[in-house]
Amino acid sequence: MKKNFFLLLAFTFLLAACGGDRPAPTPKTTTETTAPSTDDFKWQTETFADKKIIRYQVPGFDKLSLQQKKLVYYLTQAGLAGRDITYDQNYKYNLAIRHALDKIMANYKGDKSMNWGALQLYAKEVWFANGIHHHYSNDKFKPGFPQEYFTKVMGEVGAKLSKEALAAIFDPSVAPKKVDQTNQNRLVENSAVNFYSDNVSTAEATAFYKHMGDPNDPTPPLYGLNTKLVKDAKGKLVEKVWKIGGMYGPAIKEVAGWIEKAAGVAENKAQGDALRLLVEYYKTGDLRKFDEYSIAWASATAGDVDYINGFIEVYNDPLGYKGSFETIVEINDFEASDRMKVVAESAQYFEDNSPIMDQHKKKNVVGVSYKVVNVAGEAGDASPSTPIGVNLPNSNWIRAQHGSKSVSLGNIVEAYDKASGGGVLKEFANDKEEIERVEKYGGIADKMHTALHEVIGHASGQIEPGVGSPAKTIKNFASALEEARADLVALYYLMDNKLVDMGLLESLDAGKASYDDYLRNGLLTQLRRIDPGKDIEEAHMRNRAMISWWVLDKGRKDGVVEMAKRDGKTYVDIKDYKKLQQLFGELLREVQRIKSQGDYAAAKALFEKYGIKVDPELHKEVLARAEKLHIPPYGGFINPKLVPVMEGGKITDVKVEYPDDFTQQMLEYGREYGFLGESN
Repeated sequence: MKKNFFLLLAFTFLLAACGGDRPAPTPKTTTETTAPSTDDFKWQTETFADKKIIRYQVPGFDKLSLQQKKLVYYLTQAGLAGRDITYDQNYKYNLAIRHALDKIMANYKGDKSMNWGALQLYAKEVWFANGIHHHYSNDKFKPGFPQEYFTKVMGEVGAKLSKEALAAIFDPSVAPKKVDQTNQNRLVENSAVNFYSDNVSTAEATAFYKHMGDPNDPTPPLYGLNTKLVKDAKGKLVEKVWKIGGMYGPAIKEVAGWIEKAAGVAENKAQGDALRLLVEYYKTGDLRKFDEYSIAWASATAGDVDYINGFIEVYNDPLGYKGSFETIVEINDFEASDRMKVVAESAQYFEDNSPIMDQHKKKNVVGVSYKVVNVAGEAGDASPSTPIGVNLPNSNWIRAQHGSKSVSLGNIVEAYDKASGGGVLKEFANDKEEIERVEKYGGIADKMHTALHEVIGHASGQIEPGVGSPAKTIKNFASALEEARADLVALYYLMDNKLVDMGLLESLDAGKASYDDYLRNGLLTQLRRIDPGKDIEEAHMRNRAMISWWVLDKGRKDGVVEMAKRDGKTYVDIKDYKKLQQLFGELLREVQRIKSQGDYAAAKALFEKYGIKVDPELHKEVLARAEKLHIPPYGGFINPKLVPVMEGGKITDVKVEYPDDFTQQMLEYGREYGFLGESN
């Protein structure tokens, strides 16, 4: 799945701003169990640190049949059953630490006048990030309370942690980064993620996967996707497979059990067949079976309900092989999907008219489906922080031969919008004209960028024969390069009159609004998410920085775009939008060439020059301007709760409840879906 991550694209830029760390408010305990009218619905419940907590509604759920409601319920339960896996994947002591925090937050009755607020804040940070490292910056959270206090509180509730787990919390030198890409020779050693055992080196892991499979195989599986790489007793590298009976077996067994129930109430044969293949994959751990499932899933486009479930994204692996567990359960939004399906139907036009080299164009773009959906539940790597757009499968050959599914998460976008404010735009926009243009066209521009990014961008282009997968050729820059490629496709076409002719945009002013937002974020506002003195490390941020600084470097020479200074503040001033479109096209051509030819050196040079380093003076300025706005730069969600109505042991209905307490939901999840031990 290629994501428009969290607060991505122009949509993001309107909602987010940076605020300093503040004590977490005292958690509320009320639960709202019915969906009020949209006007009365409480979209944002609280803020803490650099985050805000949002709720979302599930439009259309009440219109589903009982069979469909059961399907949604079972799929949601399947995702929550795998929640522990994500914690353990992110760091080997995360589950032990979370168990201790859960016990403290649920049971501590002692003195809460000193350090308790800091401990509450730490617990919320860990829940939000599925571990002790920030979900976006990858830096380890710094506890605002002493170890002695934490140990005392643990003792009062009967919780215990090993000295290694305590060191992980309190010793800054232990596991400082979840994913650390600063030293390319020590990517594995310096990253805390639990995809490689401590005695496996970057060189060993790279060599292990480099020689796995045939580079001329036209249908290679995603090697390493569902395993941890370890050394056996003889020092030989072996993979511990994530499957029933293998690593994470108890949780995966629960996941598969719910998926089997879902298959029994599938809307159609194709959907049911795909679900049963997913169960087989979880039983065997066979990546060829996963490919078989992925093809069946991509082909099962009928029905009102769909889902994502499995080891999907590889962003958390510094080498780009291991998939993090996640799930999203979706209900089709027919009206919105009908408006946007013309994008998918025109995929061949966009491919044929792309500025990339002819040999890198697909002659026949197949099976691209696009829908706007409403999320009914999320878990794992997709929750609490969620994407707003998804495109799957990730396998290049499956996408080329069998097509892909792209979705925009409509109710998530709506919830972000309802919980947002316009302060960031007014502070960082270059002039009144830019503000008015974004206010008028920003919404549709966001949707079109997401659609073009997911449907056309990720589905476009092809790798030259004999060139290996990007994970092997582009290595640690593969994810950022792919996101850049999809963004550039979207940016290039957002100023194409074809979109106006197709009735998708009212005018090219929407494209201009998208360009304004993109460069403003890539050059300025995304710096709010980085601590002073740090490099850019997250793949999506690197992508946006690389694109923005590259076009600024090329464009200011010809008066296309410049950084303007007024009253000590920096702004992005686009002088010529059509010439900027041409620059996006030039960069797209080069980025596609790099991927198609596996040119690692070129990818490395591109990102090291434009996508990683931060101008310290500009960074300082952005942080100072953003701090005054007091708007957290990140958002995450409380999930609705699906509650089955039972009569005589049978489900007769499923109701949607809308909890409004983040802490209570996290504690409930810990009680009801804790299927793994602390050591796996």
